[in-house]
Amino acid sequence: MTTTLEVLAPGPLATVQDLGRPGLAALGVGRSGAADRSALRLANRLVGNPEDAAALELTFGGLRLRTDAAVTLALTGAPCPLSVGGRAAGMNAPLSLRPGEELELGTPTWGTRTYLAARGGIDVPEVLGSRSTDTLAGLGPPPLRAATLLPLGTRALHLPRIDQAPVRLPAPVLRIEPGPRTHWFTPDALTLLHTEPYRVTAESNRIGARLDGPELRRAETAELEPEGMMLGSLQVPPHGRPVLLLADHPVTGGYPVIAVVVDEDVDRAAQLRPGDEVRFRPAP
Repeated sequence: MTTTLEVLAPGPLATVQDLGRPGLAALGVGRSGAADRSALRLANRLVGNPEDAAALELTFGGLRLRTDAAVTLALTGAPCPLSVGGRAAGMNAPLSLRPGEELELGTPTWGTRTYLAARGGIDVPEVLGSRSTDTLAGLGPPPLRAATLLPLGTRALHLPRIDQAPVRLPAPVLRIEPGPRTHWFTPDALTLLHTEPYRVTAESNRIGARLDGPELRRAETAELEPEGMMLGSLQVPPHGRPVLLLADHPVTGGYPVIAVVVDEDVDRAAQLRPGDEVRFRPAP
């Protein structure tokens, strides 16, 4: 009999995510996948899953679910108040949920996205080789709703012998490298980006983090032909405030990219929340 998780309340936005659909950009399909890949990988390791197993990405917490059989879970990423069967529990550690018990998450005390992995993985159907929900393209399973039933798979490895995984909260400083269109901007634009703070706006989502701060002025005013976009690109619309492209970014774009966040820092960028201040510094 297949074990299932029943969603009682999904919170503001809950989706199924794995490591996405790499290699399909030529077909117009973005990678998508977990916005914070390192948190997804850790959650899967804690329950003995392969790192690419499908899990839940929870935006600003709020999830309530129960299970019809005993299951091992782990939560990582943005830290939330957490209870299991009415008992307080902790993040970044394996948890046991008994049949009929409920798991409930509060609002994160830091960050945006929390990941819940269940031993065996979330076994929803694959679309183009992935179980990820792409919010821009509409691929994959729809965002979770109350009464959604999530079957669990059997693709699991040995459980690790660990009580707690040490996790350090990251500093809001992201390393960047010059982008392909740096020369489209005035000479002081990159200096501004390296020295002045920016603030995340409420218009941010899985597609990109919109930033407010000093205007990055263009030296080149011509229209740019659409060109390929990559994860972590800092794309600059005509108003001069950058947009940091995240997991569900389009595969092409028509605004110049002044810089690119180094890949391992993109996971930290995915945890920025509206109102957070972020700084950029040149990658060594």
